[in-house]
Amino acid sequence: MRPSFPIGTVKVRSGSRREVSLPISRLVTGAEVSLPVHVLHGREDGPTVWLSAAIHGDEVVGIEVVRRVMAVLDPKTIRGTVLAVPIVNVLGVMSGDRYLPDRRDLNRSFPGSARGSLAGRIAHLMMKEVIGPSDVGIDLHTGADRRTNLPQIRCDLEDPQTRALAEAFGAPVMYHAKLRDGSLRYAARERGARVLLYEGGEAWRFDEWAIEAGVVGVLRVLALLGMIDTDEVDVEPVGTPSEVCWRSGWVRARRTGIVHMDVALGQRVSEGEKLGELFNSFGKRLAIVKADRDGVVIGRAEAPLVNRGDALVHIGEIDSTDRSGLDEDARDTDTP
Repeated sequence: MRPSFPIGTVKVRSGSRREVSLPISRLVTGAEVSLPVHVLHGREDGPTVWLSAAIHGDEVVGIEVVRRVMAVLDPKTIRGTVLAVPIVNVLGVMSGDRYLPDRRDLNRSFPGSARGSLAGRIAHLMMKEVIGPSDVGIDLHTGADRRTNLPQIRCDLEDPQTRALAEAFGAPVMYHAKLRDGSLRYAARERGARVLLYEGGEAWRFDEWAIEAGVVGVLRVLALLGMIDTDEVDVEPVGTPSEVCWRSGWVRARRTGIVHMDVALGQRVSEGEKLGELFNSFGKRLAIVKADRDGVVIGRAEAPLVNRGDALVHIGEIDSTDRSGLDEDARDTDTP
């Protein structure tokens, strides 16, 4: 029998599951705020994988992905250990805010410090108790406020092991995203873990298509790692292989006005193709929104009122020969 898995002040026996609360801070009322971690510690040896969601408080799709994945896993039959954190930014979710109360972005605060800011202490706790013991991580995200994303995996496609995990996940697009200082993905990679970042859906919405793609993708990765058997857990095989995206950019509004979009997520577009139109409040057309490159729509704005320069449509170039990573125009938006 495997040794018990230590986390916080408890030890989880092999072949069992346990819900652990790791203390973060206290509210002004004195009530304790804690980081929720679901631990499934299998009877047989295998990798340790973490699942994390809601590192931004408005990104709730991942919370439901974690719930559904954990509901089908059995600690008596899995090999290895699964550490699932359904809500990383607990205070942000509680207050209905993307960021922490001090306005810090938790996903720019890793690896953190035990004596740092609130964000730094949460990041440090995640690194110590969840990421540190893990071999592989899947970090679950959605689009930023009033944006929606096509289900996609963002990761280092130049690393063969990470790419194999991304291919197994089977999202419509797998996207080569450079590491960003302070992000969970960067800090975890520095510790030697392979990390997939899943994007899908819109903030503050349970988009079923994004949830389903996330659940199926996570189970496929666990199957590839040998942690679950497909004859015991229903895992839908990958159909169409993921499109590979090495570059991307946002088409931005050239005028302030009311936008009417004509493109859908996942739609193939060509340079110069009409994506939508901008009107003023009297109904006069101000501009036609056109694609600035060939590619596939991997994200789009959902707000009808836009200002000049606002990001409208995110187009990923499908070109396996270009390995330069994200354009500057894509890097300054919602890339976690």
